[in-house]
Amino acid sequence: MKNIIENIEKKNKLKHTIPSFKSGDTIEIQSCILDGEKTRLQKFEGIVIAIKNRGFRSSFSVRKISNGEGVERIFKKYSPNIKKIKIKKYGKVKQSKLYYIRKLHGKSYKIKEKKNKKKFLQK
Repeated sequence: MKNIIENIEKKNKLKHTIPSFKSGDTIEIQSCILDGEKTRLQKFEGIVIAIKNRGFRSSFSVRKISNGEGVERIFKKYSPNIKKIKIKKYGKVKQSKLYYIRKLHGKSYKIKEKKNKKKFLQK
């Protein structure tokens, strides 16, 4: 039974091409939204605050500020609703979970950007 599930997970993983990103990076996700009977693409741009690696069940949390309110959204990494993930900035952070960002606002909310982007892109 376990082998059957693992085989299905491997097949579905191969269908998706996801760029490698870490917590602290600013990313833009385009996901499909059902609007009545129509489907449309919706952008969600924010900072990755947490990544959970659970094989095919992996997910990541993205946080943004919208109209002065913090908005968090959890995306499944291998979801068929995610059409595109684009990395805007590579953040320089020391922790893997950035839950402390929820308490910050203003300039302290910003995360420093990595200087050596070329090295990071080659990995």
